[in-house]
Amino acid sequence: MHIPDGYLDPVTCAVTYAVSLAFGFVAVKKARAAPEETKTLLPVMAAAVFVAQMLNWPIPGGTSLHLVGGALTAILMGPWLGYLTLTLVLVVQALVFHDGGITTLGANVLNMAIVAVLAGYAVYRAFPDKYRTLANFLAGWLSITLAGLVAGVELGLSSAFLYGLSVTVPVMGGWHALLGVVEGAITAGVYSYLKSRHPELVKG
Repeated sequence: MHIPDGYLDPVTCAVTYAVSLAFGFVAVKKARAAPEETKTLLPVMAAAVFVAQMLNWPIPGGTSLHLVGGALTAILMGPWLGYLTLTLVLVVQALVFHDGGITTLGANVLNMAIVAVLAGYAVYRAFPDKYRTLANFLAGWLSITLAGLVAGVELGLSSAFLYGLSVTVPVMGGWHALLGVVEGAITAGVYSYLKSRHPELVKG
């Protein structure tokens, strides 16, 4: 899902940067009110997400396929710290490991640190406590599926990319919906484990 340099035209890059920075400004202000014990999770979650995203599989007519971790991060830390965690990972990946471009960093942040995080958090909050396992699974599945779809729209609308929406949206959306089953299972499994062994981490 990491979009490299050269895949998006200047207009798309500028718009996605503007949206990501504006959301980031709000997230920084909101995150200051988070409990200190939740803030201490940020480097731990960032490291876990970084490792989860290391494996990438190329997609014909798209970019790449990999786990995201946006839903689990949002569930454990809330959407604002979740945004900051995913953004930290994406910046390090782009600047140090050349995974995702500099010009397309705004788009990658929008897809994985905003869309995936907010979608996962919204699904999680929509279910009552007795359906938490289902909520966590659906949060993981929907978060990565929507992120893939948005990435497909960005690529399809970009004049710099070879394929149009008729190719990029089905490819990115379809493959990420398939991987979403794995992401959902991992999200639900990790949450269940933490709730039984470290309930203080999921009390919020």
